[in-house]
Amino acid sequence: MELPKLNFQETFDFKFKKDKDKFFIYDLVRKTYLLLTPEEWVRQHWVHYYLTVKSYSTSALITEKKIVLNGLTKRIDLLITEKAQPKILIECKAPQIKLTEKTFEQTARYNSIIGASEIILTNGLQHINAYYENEQYQFYKPE
Repeated sequence: MELPKLNFQETFDFKFKKDKDKFFIYDLVRKTYLLLTPEEWVRQHWVHYYLTVKSYSTSALITEKKIVLNGLTKRIDLLITEKAQPKILIECKAPQIKLTEKTFEQTARYNSIIGASEIILTNGLQHINAYYENEQYQFYKPE
């Protein structure tokens, strides 16, 4: 399986397995193998980044949490918490998905339910970072 190189300085030690003609990647948070989709490839980079580079514990990461938005059940991709409070909401797209104002607005709508102080919209190749302050988003480039 050909996986795109994503825009991370670090390289991570992923565990893979193959069953019939499908590939799976091990999720350190859920402690199970998940179907390796392009979006999952991006999410697992962020999971490894927060666990290995930022030294968060697995209990601080929440994946695929259900939320209800305008009566519809949605799932957030990844939420980083500190002291059980939402800190960073990460919305992952497949690498071929273009990040647009529309995809950012989707993430902001999810965050209206979650209430994280920061959001990251990513397709693994491009990352859009924003803090939520004074009821608006301030975009920034991380160091």
